[in-house]
Amino acid sequence: MDFVRLGATNLTVSRIGFGAMGVGTPAWRPWVLDEQQALPILERAVALGITFFDTSDFYSGGESEVVLGRALARLLPREEVVIATKVGNQMGRGPTAGGFSRKHILSAVDESLRRLGVDYIDLYQTHVWRPDTNIDEMLAAFQSLVDSGKVRYFGATDMPVWQFAKFRYAAVHGGGPAPVTMQHHYNLVWREHESELVPMCQAEGIGLLPYSPFARGFLTGGPAGHDRDTERGRTDEYSRRWYGRPSDERVRHAVEHVAAERGASAAAVALAWVLAKSSTAAPLVGATDVAHLDAIDEALSLQLEPSEIEALEADYVARLSSAH
Repeated sequence: MDFVRLGATNLTVSRIGFGAMGVGTPAWRPWVLDEQQALPILERAVALGITFFDTSDFYSGGESEVVLGRALARLLPREEVVIATKVGNQMGRGPTAGGFSRKHILSAVDESLRRLGVDYIDLYQTHVWRPDTNIDEMLAAFQSLVDSGKVRYFGATDMPVWQFAKFRYAAVHGGGPAPVTMQHHYNLVWREHESELVPMCQAEGIGLLPYSPFARGFLTGGPAGHDRDTERGRTDEYSRRWYGRPSDERVRHAVEHVAAERGASAAAVALAWVLAKSSTAAPLVGATDVAHLDAIDEALSLQLEPSEIEALEADYVARLSSAH
């Protein structure tokens, strides 16, 4: 496993991060693994050298944090692991049980610390964005968490570029802690952030954390796409909502062609493409089977040729709207 600095910070993370949305309880989503099922996968991730783990208070209604926290306490010393989680999604019925008010953020961080079983969170991030958020209030809340020691760094997920710029510049010009990462949807069939978000983050030294490098199985699912051999492939409505245009199918066939030519798996080629992007700090890879992690070692040693990257990118068609 290689290690890289997280953006312009001095924090070092594994070149691949583990995305723990699939860890928690199947009562939340049928493809999610419970603690007993998840432990062998987390053990394999650690054996591969992964020390960076990302979850959210929203995943499995908080149970993802519980399962991940207990597993990591067994597998790695706290000083060797980087734990990231997210805040902002609705966690209850009331109007203040989500979003980015100071009230919710300060309450939610304590709940995440309790569930994770830790004294501090390495990276605390906004989750599903709310466009009407008062950014100054949100920024002040995050900065207070850094000042209190409950959070070491903070970042964002999938924010509109102009609002993320406001978030970043308000912090920088105010002289306080600023967001250091952007977690964003990015793979060979979803490249909407290349026009504005990625260049801005590159210019500002923001660490990019692309999620869904395999397009939720679409790029690794065989002749029909959408890996139907897994519970997630059969039941995940988002993969069908986001992927499957004719141009996406052409990209998927290009992945299969390059994989066949290189004697590699389609998953390794898809991940190697994300890794080849100089703007990437640490792609987040999720897994619901130990075998799903095999692509990591393969991808880390797979150096794609410029002609292969060109072939993989040739059929991409930008969307008129990248809203989820």
